[in-house]
Amino acid sequence: MYKVFIENKAIIFVEKNNFSADSLTITSDKLISIAKDLLPIILLNEKKSEIFIGCENPAMEIQRLFSDYDKITAAGGIVRRKNEFLFIKRNGFWDIPKGKIEETDESIEESALREVEEECGIKCSEIMGIIAVTYHTYSCKGVPTLKKTYWYSIHYEGKKTLKPQLEEGITKAKWLKIEDLDRVRKNTFASILEVMAIYFEELSAQ
Repeated sequence: MYKVFIENKAIIFVEKNNFSADSLTITSDKLISIAKDLLPIILLNEKKSEIFIGCENPAMEIQRLFSDYDKITAAGGIVRRKNEFLFIKRNGFWDIPKGKIEETDESIEESALREVEEECGIKCSEIMGIIAVTYHTYSCKGVPTLKKTYWYSIHYEGKKTLKPQLEEGITKAKWLKIEDLDRVRKNTFASILEVMAIYFEELSAQ
């Protein structure tokens, strides 16, 4: 199964007949183009939070349907400091620190730590584990883009003042307690909600 967020809605690629009976489902052989065939369905079904695409091979189907999209790989994560969690406000929406993996010798984990430092001004050194891998689409200078993001659980013990990276549209970097996270959930993206749900469910189980 692969989940791609398009227009802030979850599009789930699964093997045929492996989906919820009450969900909107489409067989992949009816889709030729995301823009021409799938996007109109997404926009017309605002009440459906998830749309299932039934196919023989989900990974290959994603490659086919997004073949004309630019591909970007990014990394980031939720940073925890005792009982507080680091979130940023980017272009008016709450977000989690993340950024594009540079074409260097750095690992994905190193990229995640670098992005936290660049976007928030703190240097973290300890990754506790992977939270999730998400896919979402957006337009970059008019070019449709598919971004794959690796999300990590990151630990921080320092006391350095947060410094949002203004040139990246980040106007706020803030430590929030669990009881304050509703403000994030009310003004963020579906992919971020998914990462938060996985992270805090695992945290509560510890």
